[in-house]
Amino acid sequence: MSARASLDAIDRKILTALQKDATISLAELADKVGLSQTPCWKRVQKLEASGVILRRVALIAPEKVGLGLSVFVQIETGEHSSAWLNRFASTVSAMPEVIELYRMAGDVDYMLRVVVEDMAAYDGFYKRLIDLFPLKNVTSRFAMERIKLTTAYRIPEPQID
Repeated sequence: MSARASLDAIDRKILTALQKDATISLAELADKVGLSQTPCWKRVQKLEASGVILRRVALIAPEKVGLGLSVFVQIETGEHSSAWLNRFASTVSAMPEVIELYRMAGDVDYMLRVVVEDMAAYDGFYKRLIDLFPLKNVTSRFAMERIKLTTAYRIPEPQID
């Protein structure tokens, strides 16, 4: 079910509803999408088994738990081997401050989103990062205000050929 054409209108309704509230009851979800509970549950299970639904989580306001600093970190490296990439990806992914990690195209090799308590915590993270890997350039950009945050994707309609 990796191709979006395999998602029908009901699957798209299920995904949209679950992205808004993953705690919705099965009865309410089934009612919203126009199914009885058993077929609705089977569709949810199929979406999970196929990897369309990765997991269901609670979203937390980082500032409410003492994580007030968001930093976007651009990394340029002189090393581009598969072995280096694998070691970098697994090591950086294991760092709890790193919320997102992307390999990029263009003049930046990697982009990280790091969330920490404050500047001192970021400085500690930065020092650990540069001790682990020889990096050509590290640029940190500090978020002053979060204007929009969503985890909900717009589920595209199927393409008609």
